[in-house]
Amino acid sequence: MQVIALANNNLTGELPMTICDHLPNLVGLYLSRNYLDGVIPPTLEKCRNLQILELSINEFSGTVPRELANLTSLTGLYLGEQHLGGEIPEELGNLKNLQVLSLYHSEFTGSVPASIFNMSALQNLALEANSLSGTLPSELGRGMPNIEKFNCADNYMSGFIPASISNFTRLNGLDLGINSFTGPVPESLGNLEYLELLDLAANYFSSDSTLSFLVSLTNCRKLRVIRFGWNPLDGVFPASVGNFSDSLQIFDGSNCKMKGTIPEEIGNLTMVAIMNLVNNEFTGHIPNTIQGLPNLQELNLGGNKLVGTIPDAICNLKNLGLVDLSQNQFSGSIPPCLGNVTSLRYLYLANNRLNWTLPSSLGSLRDLIEFNVSSNLLSGKVPIEIGNLKVATLVDLSKNEFNGKIPSTLGGLDRMLSLSLAHNKLYGPIPDSFGKMLALEFLDLSNNNLTGEIPKSLEALVYLKYLNFSFNELSGEIPTGGPFANATGQSFLSNYALCGDSKFHVSP
Repeated sequence: MQVIALANNNLTGELPMTICDHLPNLVGLYLSRNYLDGVIPPTLEKCRNLQILELSINEFSGTVPRELANLTSLTGLYLGEQHLGGEIPEELGNLKNLQVLSLYHSEFTGSVPASIFNMSALQNLALEANSLSGTLPSELGRGMPNIEKFNCADNYMSGFIPASISNFTRLNGLDLGINSFTGPVPESLGNLEYLELLDLAANYFSSDSTLSFLVSLTNCRKLRVIRFGWNPLDGVFPASVGNFSDSLQIFDGSNCKMKGTIPEEIGNLTMVAIMNLVNNEFTGHIPNTIQGLPNLQELNLGGNKLVGTIPDAICNLKNLGLVDLSQNQFSGSIPPCLGNVTSLRYLYLANNRLNWTLPSSLGSLRDLIEFNVSSNLLSGKVPIEIGNLKVATLVDLSKNEFNGKIPSTLGGLDRMLSLSLAHNKLYGPIPDSFGKMLALEFLDLSNNNLTGEIPKSLEALVYLKYLNFSFNELSGEIPTGGPFANATGQSFLSNYALCGDSKFHVSP
């Protein structure tokens, strides 16, 4: 027997201590994605010819046996995603033929042994999602000339990235995200000609005021994904960002105190699918060159200081699934041409200074799931065409100046989970059709001028957890069935003509 391949089953119990006693010629042991538990037997060292040991995604606990370092023929050691803990054995560094060391998503602690960084044959080192601490060696890159993927994300590692990382000449994936690394991002990363993925997000990296590390990374012509958000970079977004290659697909620079304007050169990133620049300090307008990104699927510019109108150029991006322009200072109207971007699933425009009316053309977005224009200066009537958003689960039109009656067509949105029309100037009755929104969990109609009775049909909304009809001019008896059984008087404040159960603090 040379190979045992029982991965992706429902095996339980412990791995027999005697498994190698009668299998001296075993070369591959594939048991990943099962429910095996107990400890990893140190007696596996008897399988001296073993090249692949794949035990990942099980329920093993305890520590990694140091005896595994005696399996000198090992090329792949896969122990990730289980309950293994303690420190990574220093002895594993003796596995001179090892090409893959996978210890991800477990409970390892302590620092990464220095011997690991001297495994000359290693190509893939996966240490993410543990509780590892310590720093990277100052001579990082000199002892692992063949490394292609290095991932230690989601740990507690600290210190600097040494400039010697450029000696990882074959590196195509580097993920250091969600740690406590500090210091400048080395410009030597720009020397990694095979780099495809770089994730530095959620650390404490700094940079000079020109974000020169970004400029150097434009030399990485194979780069597909770059994430550097959630770092206190505090620099000006360089126009040279337009020099990234056509390979770039994901650009994430959120929450890192970037300043200045969004350069027109951003329109050169023709293959980018996700652009995330939320929660920075950008000023100025969205450049019309944004229409040069025909493959863009997500545009995230929320939480900045952008001004002016929302450009019609966005409407030329026919693959857009998400647009987030919330929490800026945009004014003017919502471009009616957005109704032509039928790929839209999420549209967030809240907390701006948008005025005029809500375009009825938005009713053409038949696949829109979430729509939020809260906290603007929009006025006029709520278009009846909003009732065409048949798959919408969230619609928030609150804190505007909408007037007129609530369209009964909204009642046809039977997938709706959250609907808010609060803080407007709406009048007339609550549509009886609202009782058809059976999935509804959140309904806020407060602070309007609504009149008439609360429809008894709303008793059918059995999943409704929050309801608020306060500060209107409603009258009649408050229903008692369905969601009203658990409601309190807070939901009906300042509707002086309401009556009903004493628990609502209204007239009997």
